[in-house]
Amino acid sequence: MDAQSILAGLNADQRAAVLHDHETGCQLLILAGAGSGKTSVLTKRIQYRILCGVKPEKILALTFTAKAAAEMRERVQSLFPNAGVRLCTFHSLALYMLKCKVPCGGGADGLRGERYAYEMLGFKKMPVPAEAANRDFLQKLSKLNLKKKKLSRENLFADGYSAGMLAKLAPLQQEVLDSGQVVFEDLIYMAIRLLESFEEARRFFQEMWHEILVDEYQDINPTQYRLVKNILGDRKQLFVVGDDDQAIYGFRGADIGNINRFCQDFRQSTLIRLEWNYRSVPNILHLANGIFTDKPVHLRKVLRAGNPKGSGGNPIYRENRRPQVWVSDNPVEEMQKVVCSMKELRLSYDLEWKNFAILVRYNRQRLYYETALRDYGIPVFGDSVGIAESDSGESVEAVVENGVHVETVHASKGLQYAVVYYAGMAENLTPGECTGTRIQRKRQMEEERRLYYVGVTRAESFLVLLYCKQRYWKGRLRKLRRSRFLPKEKPYSEFYMPLIIFRIYVVVVVLGYMCFQMLRVPFSLLRNGREKFNAWVDDRIQFFAGFCMKMLRVDLSIENQAVLGKVDWSRPVFVVGNHSSFADIPIVFLSIQKTIGFVAKKSLGNIPFLNFWMHRIGCILVDRKKGGAAAGIRAAIAERGSAPRVFIFPEGTRSKDGKIGPFKSGAFRFAHESNGIILPLVITGSADVWEARKNSSPCKVNVKILDPVDVAAMLKENPQLDPKRDLAHIVRERMVEAKEGVR
Repeated sequence: MDAQSILAGLNADQRAAVLHDHETGCQLLILAGAGSGKTSVLTKRIQYRILCGVKPEKILALTFTAKAAAEMRERVQSLFPNAGVRLCTFHSLALYMLKCKVPCGGGADGLRGERYAYEMLGFKKMPVPAEAANRDFLQKLSKLNLKKKKLSRENLFADGYSAGMLAKLAPLQQEVLDSGQVVFEDLIYMAIRLLESFEEARRFFQEMWHEILVDEYQDINPTQYRLVKNILGDRKQLFVVGDDDQAIYGFRGADIGNINRFCQDFRQSTLIRLEWNYRSVPNILHLANGIFTDKPVHLRKVLRAGNPKGSGGNPIYRENRRPQVWVSDNPVEEMQKVVCSMKELRLSYDLEWKNFAILVRYNRQRLYYETALRDYGIPVFGDSVGIAESDSGESVEAVVENGVHVETVHASKGLQYAVVYYAGMAENLTPGECTGTRIQRKRQMEEERRLYYVGVTRAESFLVLLYCKQRYWKGRLRKLRRSRFLPKEKPYSEFYMPLIIFRIYVVVVVLGYMCFQMLRVPFSLLRNGREKFNAWVDDRIQFFAGFCMKMLRVDLSIENQAVLGKVDWSRPVFVVGNHSSFADIPIVFLSIQKTIGFVAKKSLGNIPFLNFWMHRIGCILVDRKKGGAAAGIRAAIAERGSAPRVFIFPEGTRSKDGKIGPFKSGAFRFAHESNGIILPLVITGSADVWEARKNSSPCKVNVKILDPVDVAAMLKENPQLDPKRDLAHIVRERMVEAKEGVR
């Protein structure tokens, strides 16, 4: 067993997470987008640390369900059988801690002894979790003249109560300590009290676990966060994985603020984003990426399609269908559309019923759709289909494993389906009804938006959003307003303009947008600070690139974008592409979905506003007439640091006939000198965007991203590797072949 077998198949970001060094990078927060393989990263991290010599019993991994813990344990033990990693839920961890024997101060004879942790906390009997007896608890509160709404059974042992309140609660708390009959939240509170009140216990448990990993970090509540911090102490070995976009359990106490709080509490911590989605086709991800528009830029994620199903398997994954909105006047019409669609897709693509799902916001909606499907003779997952005979000869109910899934979005989290019909896209259904104060309603609406995101990202190949104008709901027929979440984006205007008018229109609008963004610069800098300002600049430039494509009426298609997951952006990266138009720059930004510097003519720096943006992203301006461009580029790269990221058009790629000529650029020498990575891409059709444009009609541009060339790996195999003779030749041949293939 070696590290390479553990790291095999990981993309660059996943690899960086698994290899993270806490000593240099401190605590690690991983923002893992939907379908980005977070469970794989978490389990491979555990395997990697065991391989590095960390004793399995010194590793603590926390998740939210026993099922998830069992799944991770199985994965870890596939490489390290019987590894004693503690993989458990928060509540089972707390119960384990209370049952441990803890070294404590000596008695009269001066000898040190041990006590059960629960005894140290005043329990007369070992704690045993039981269902909360809410009715009995409310009756006891009434006898104590306490308002029922101010206190729940789950918070009986919470701190922060006034002295008067504590005096009233003391008999209820003592009753629990005497009987040992606890509810799950009691366990968390008591474990915290153990760590904060008894130094011996705190030292004991901090020594017990040297590394802590937390799954679904966005779903932990404040007390669970406090428990983790107490076990961690002042150490750096904290590895958490979460997705703030999928925080949908606020109703049960989960606090999305933990994501922001992590960065504040651990200011030297590292942030890694997992943005490669291995579940959905690009058009579904495009919809998902547009759901959150008001998030802080430093916490935004852009899901990118790395779906392996797109290159093989069922052809439905290769079609990259756009999500559709179906509007119906009534539920009968809606159901007819859904059933016809299911039957057509099932026959056309040889899909099983289990590949289909109908998602809803509320459970009562689920019951309606299940009944409707049965009426049409379509099996529903979990239905019994008759009586069968077991191996022992007994009659048993046969249950379906192959029916349509009908479930709430909450229940669907973590699951995925080839085809998803997302029902109830109407106000007060999706989003659900929000009540309370203005602040409470705002928080609820934010969670409803995240819930919508979860539903959208369950779909692998085809997503249909269903809006029904009227239906029976809560006992009466209601007219329903269209959901605010439904896509509002309209295609750009395609009205005809004379070419000269079109050119003037584009220049005025694009420069006007740049002026507007310049006015926002000082406000963003003051609001975000220097580090977050850089993220704001990156966000604005990506948006600007898309805006330019819209104004220029470009229909951009990108092939092999999943290849970008192989690029290690922490190393020097030189993006090499053929050049036909000034529009190639925004085209490259959108294709690689990263804002990087590029080599350009010095004269471009004289264009108002453009100079600012070029400087911010690290462009290298050279005077080609005076020569010495290579020296200037080399100096700029050296000044920037050890890991430059530059886009270079090699000389020879720009030609009137569109063919790729011989390369003359020093891009390959730069990559050779820095042991970097060359990322080739081929652009087809960009000359028609501006320089060779004939009219204002939309034009098609294609970008094909080729496999990265790792110069360092090539040098290991061939130390005599020549940049011009070998590297340039290899890359050019690949680009020529790819360009001919596109044509």
